[in-house]
Amino acid sequence: MTSLLPGSSSALTGAGDRLDARHRRPLVLVAALGGVAAASATLLVCLAVGVVGWFLSDAGTHGTPRGGLRVGALGWLMAHGSGVHVDGVAVTVVPLGITALVAWTIWRLAHRVGDSVSGHGPDADRIADGERDWTVLVATTVFTVGYLVVTILTLRLAGGADVGLAGGRVVGWALLLCLTAGFAGIATGSGRAAIWAAYLPAAARAAGALALRMLGGYLLLSTALFLAALVVDFDTAVNVMSRLHTDAGDATTYTALCLTLVPNAAVFAGSYLLGPGFLVGTGTLVSPSVVSVGPLPMFPLFAALPDNGPTPGWAPYLLALPLLLAAVVAARHQRRNPTLRWDEGALRGCAGGVLAGVLLGLVTAVAGGAVGPGRMRDFGPETFDVLVHAITSFGIGGLLGGLAMTWWQRRASRAASLDSEA
Repeated sequence: MTSLLPGSSSALTGAGDRLDARHRRPLVLVAALGGVAAASATLLVCLAVGVVGWFLSDAGTHGTPRGGLRVGALGWLMAHGSGVHVDGVAVTVVPLGITALVAWTIWRLAHRVGDSVSGHGPDADRIADGERDWTVLVATTVFTVGYLVVTILTLRLAGGADVGLAGGRVVGWALLLCLTAGFAGIATGSGRAAIWAAYLPAAARAAGALALRMLGGYLLLSTALFLAALVVDFDTAVNVMSRLHTDAGDATTYTALCLTLVPNAAVFAGSYLLGPGFLVGTGTLVSPSVVSVGPLPMFPLFAALPDNGPTPGWAPYLLALPLLLAAVVAARHQRRNPTLRWDEGALRGCAGGVLAGVLLGLVTAVAGGAVGPGRMRDFGPETFDVLVHAITSFGIGGLLGGLAMTWWQRRASRAASLDSEA
C-alpha cells in the first residue's frame, strides 16, 4: 500500500517514488470515475443479457433491440429495489442474485479506488497522534455521487408510467450500497480499516469476523437445502417448463431469470430451518411443523416446496441445524484465534452469533415482496420472527461453541505444561 501500512517507509526513492505516485492519484477524479464504473459495469451486463434474451426469445422477429435494452435496465433497477408494474400488477421482489453481483462489483472497484488514493491525507503515525483524516469520507462521497449519476440517468431513460418504478427506493438502495460496500472497499483499500481496527478490542474484532463466517456458512447450508429439495422434485420443475410451452431460447432466458432468484430461495430456506418458515401467499405457511399452501403460479423454483399437509416426523429436528452450525463455526474460528479465558471465549461466540442473527434478519427483510396479484402480494419470510429465532439460535450456538473450544484449549495447555515439567 503506502506509508499507512506497517513496515513501509516514506523515505523511498526511485521505484519507491513511482509507487507512491500510484497511490496519490487525483482523489476526486479517481473516486468519481470509480463510482461511474461500478454502476456501469453491472448495468452493461444486464443490458447485454436483455438484448441476448430478446434475440433468443424470437430471433428478433418481434420488437427491437431497444426493448431488450430496456428489460435489462429494468432488471438492474429491480436489483436496486425499484419494483415494476406488469399489466398494472406490482412486482416488488428484489432479485438478490443481481444485487449480490452489484454489491461485489462496488466493493471491488471501491477497493481499487481506495488503493489509488491511499497516499492522500496523514499517515498512520499522524492519525495515531489524533490528526483528522477525511480521505475515506471524501472518496466515498464522490464515489457515491458518480454511482448516483448513472442510477438517475438509467431511471430517466428506462422509466415510464407503464412500469411504475419507485425512484426513491432506487436512490435509497444506491446510497445504501455505496455507503456500505463502497465505504468498506475504500477503507480497506486505503489501509484505514486496518488502522481503525487496531483501536478495537481483540474480542470485538474476533466477534465481527466470526459473525461474517457464521452468516456465510449458514447461507451455504440454506442454499444446499434448497438445491437438495429442488433436485428431489426436479421432475416437477421440468414439467412446469414443458407446460409453459417454451422453446430453447425462451427456456434459456427463463432459466437465467430463475438463477437471479436462487439467493432469495436460499434465504427462504434459511427461514424454514430456523422455524418461522415463510409465506407463499396470504394465509399460507411453509415451516418444519406445518405446510399450508394454495394454488401457485407455474414457476420452476416452486418445485422445491414441500408437499401440502402434515410434515414428516423428522422435519422438526431440522431446527437443531442452525444451532449446531453456529457452534461448529464458533469452535473452528476460536481454534484459529485461541484464548484461555472463559469470559472471552463466551463473549466471542455469543456476540458473534447475535451479530450474525442481526445480519441475517437484515437480509431476510429484503428477500420477499409482491410477486403477483391477489394473495401473491404477500410472499416471503416474516422478518421479525426470523430475527428473533436467528439471534437465539446463533447466539446460543456460538456461546456453546466458544465455551467448548475454550475448555479444549485450556485442557491442551495444562497437558503441555505437565509435559514440560516432566
